[in-house]
Amino acid sequence: MDLMGIIPPMTTPFRRDGEMDLKLVKPQVDWLIGEGAHGLAAGGSTGEGHALEGGEYRDLIAATCDAAAARVPVVAGVIVDSTRAAIMRGKAVRDMKVAALQVTPVHYLFRPDDEAMVEHFRAVAGETGLPIIIYNVVPWTYLSPALLIRIMRDVPGVVGVKQSAGDLKLFADLMIDADPRSRIYSAVDALLYSSFALGAHGAIAAILTAAPKAVRALWDAVQRGDHARGRALHEKLLPLWNAAVGDNLPACTRYAQSLQGVDAGVPRAPMPAASPEQRARIEPALKALLAAL
Repeated sequence: MDLMGIIPPMTTPFRRDGEMDLKLVKPQVDWLIGEGAHGLAAGGSTGEGHALEGGEYRDLIAATCDAAAARVPVVAGVIVDSTRAAIMRGKAVRDMKVAALQVTPVHYLFRPDDEAMVEHFRAVAGETGLPIIIYNVVPWTYLSPALLIRIMRDVPGVVGVKQSAGDLKLFADLMIDADPRSRIYSAVDALLYSSFALGAHGAIAAILTAAPKAVRALWDAVQRGDHARGRALHEKLLPLWNAAVGDNLPACTRYAQSLQGVDAGVPRAPMPAASPEQRARIEPALKALLAAL
């Protein structure tokens, strides 16, 4: 499947004892697809993939693929600190027919140089045999457009980039300079309207999970050239993003889901739940957004 459009990064449902609650995966999958998602991503940063053990990771991706039942493609997030660990995660899910792996650069205290970064993605793509989307999000391991384009050009199997961290200028550079066959996805949550207008092939971003129907409406508006509608939706989406963004963004995302009837469990410690102040900002912003649909 060609990955295009609205691909929400799912929250991972945890119980209060810290264990995953996999029975909550299917209701969330069904809701996201029902709200218009073109695909799903599991085990990424919104899904607290950094906090998952190896066996848990495989179980989560399996539950997501089973629930999706080939209705939409599934992207498996990989957030680890070594090439070996990334390969192990990819191999653990390659029998599940995932559409791609979404892989962060190695992001511990020491940044690999550009040559080592190229070889990291070469090894992951070669050893897993799965398409790779580079998740360009880690501040101290942030990859320049030139390096991203080099990796996509020189490494078979690296098919695209999820451009994150709020920098629309770097997103625009990628859209202009990357091979047209590459796929550039926006995770610039605050400026999805602008990203879509610049030609993004889709989005994989937390705001999609908090408000999938609204972002699908935004995508559709831009695709048909209705920029007045697109801007109007942007002006309702931005307050929700401003209310939810923070170090506990996954928790705030799941709170927005809960307001729409989705039981997404609780975050895994030590991430705190949405605070009363955050909830007081998120609820009216979401209500105003949904009223605009």
